[in-house]
Amino acid sequence: MPVISVTLMEGYDEAVREDLSHRLYDAARLVTGAPADGVTVILNEVPASNYRRGRQRRVPGAPPAAPSALVRDYLAAMEARDLDAAKGFLGDGFTMTFPGAQRFTTLEQLVEWGSSRYRSIAKTYERFDDVAGAEGATVYCYGTLSGEWLDGTAFAGIRFIDRFEIANGRLTDQQVWNDLAEERAAR
Repeated sequence: MPVISVTLMEGYDEAVREDLSHRLYDAARLVTGAPADGVTVILNEVPASNYRRGRQRRVPGAPPAAPSALVRDYLAAMEARDLDAAKGFLGDGFTMTFPGAQRFTTLEQLVEWGSSRYRSIAKTYERFDDVAGAEGATVYCYGTLSGEWLDGTAFAGIRFIDRFEIANGRLTDQQVWNDLAEERAAR
């Protein structure tokens, strides 16, 4: 059974240590197939006063926000139609692909396309899954859509999944799957 021991410089808060422990535990179970109670994660801390690099005392840097926090903030800006704020989350070359192979490179294109499909739309989130990668992270966002069709009729409970790629703290790609077209056709 895996025993993982990590040494951290003193100063990371409890939430960071807890997140690191859970991610190491999950990775060990995925790779080794160990049972739930078969993985041990030990976090050791070195007091900052005992740590030196380049003859200088060092303190830990601030950890970045979780990738899903970046996605949540972007989606909140989009729902509020604050496109300027939403653009602040995007990396160079950001692309979006929506159902029907609709591909967009600007938020304005997306909003214009959406205005021909519904009056308003909102997301209710069930969960976010962060997946670490060599060059950044991938975030999957699951939930349901609600809103108003062009004729004013309300809709709710329509499934969706969004997949975001993140590099250097910026969104680089968004893939969207949902049942909006099926629901609209059923009307």
